[in-house]
Amino acid sequence: MMQERNYTRCGDYYIPDIRLPEENRSIGRLGRMHRDYIKEHNPIRFNTLCLSSKLWTYLADLSEKAQNRLELIIEQMKAAEGVTERMKQLDQMAWVGAMNSIRNRAEEIILREMIYEEDAV
Repeated sequence: MMQERNYTRCGDYYIPDIRLPEENRSIGRLGRMHRDYIKEHNPIRFNTLCLSSKLWTYLADLSEKAQNRLELIIEQMKAAEGVTERMKQLDQMAWVGAMNSIRNRAEEIILREMIYEEDAV
């Protein structure tokens, strides 16, 4: 399907009016990390996404998926390790330590699987 193009006359030449799609979502920290990774390690893919004007949408989608997966992994780890609101009330320092540990491990999983696209070990 051909898309109708509009042109602007500049002197003796007609230049196509090309507009990038509007994307208002943020790519966040994880999206920026993935952008830098593909720019350095997969420049062909990066250029293809840039030239097709799909880079920002791709990064925003990836960022949302990574954030959702991170939250899911954290909840699963909390359940598996018995980190509860009761623990938070009884011993806040132990709860903070456990949550920091869980968050760090969950982020490491996300970075490995989704951002740096490494195979799981």
